[in-house]
Amino acid sequence: MQLVDIGVNLTHPTFAADPRAVLERARAAGVAQMLLTGTSLAESEAALTLCRELDETGRTLFSTAGIHPHDASQWTADSASQLRALLSEPEVRAVGECGLDFNRDFSPRPRQEQALEEQLQLAVELHLPVFLHERDADERLVAILRPFRDRLKAAVVHCFTGDKRALYAYLDLDLHIGITGWICDERRGTHLHPLVREIPAGRLMLESDAPYLLPRSLRPKPKSGHNEPAYLPEVLREVARHRGESEEHLAAHTTRCARAFFGLPALD
Repeated sequence: MQLVDIGVNLTHPTFAADPRAVLERARAAGVAQMLLTGTSLAESEAALTLCRELDETGRTLFSTAGIHPHDASQWTADSASQLRALLSEPEVRAVGECGLDFNRDFSPRPRQEQALEEQLQLAVELHLPVFLHERDADERLVAILRPFRDRLKAAVVHCFTGDKRALYAYLDLDLHIGITGWICDERRGTHLHPLVREIPAGRLMLESDAPYLLPRSLRPKPKSGHNEPAYLPEVLREVARHRGESEEHLAAHTTRCARAFFGLPALD
């Protein structure tokens, strides 16, 4: 089986000591390709640099470039042009992580919405998919996305943790859905168990969101307590169980979906 991890925060300080070892463990676990997440201009540049430094083949590591809603206050008149330059690089395959976070509100909501709308416009102009973040803001996110949707190539709601109403609204907009180790959390993720059955094949992708969201069902647990792409098979197992699919079947269609969404090459 080959897996694609569509969300890895490899620029996080947790991985600074030995990112190559992280990638080696992931590949040994069957994670063949990864998307490194950009959350600010600086982090997007760092993710692109890691792709170039750590992937000699140019076929296994790719990245996103965008400004996270937490950092939306940093959006300036120059941000769009700087981001446009990053998005022109061949390793960068999506706009984001961008979106709305009305849970923590680290940036004022009007600034979040402005940054999101300008990044959606870039995605339209550059014909790139969008990697979306949403917390406690699904109705507002849908309202902002709707006027753009016919012009957007594609969009994925990464790390989906919402309810049935939110899921159906996203699917009605023809969005893709990313599932993380949240589904493995018996304290807060069990509502996802029936919902993952509702996501059509071809719209579902898997992600670690490492170093966050270590699957709580993982045994044995790493001493560090940090998540890694190497643990993505645990997410695969949990999602397959609740969809009533074999792990092999789920791996095949989620990998095919991720490669089509991000324009990734097939590997031997």
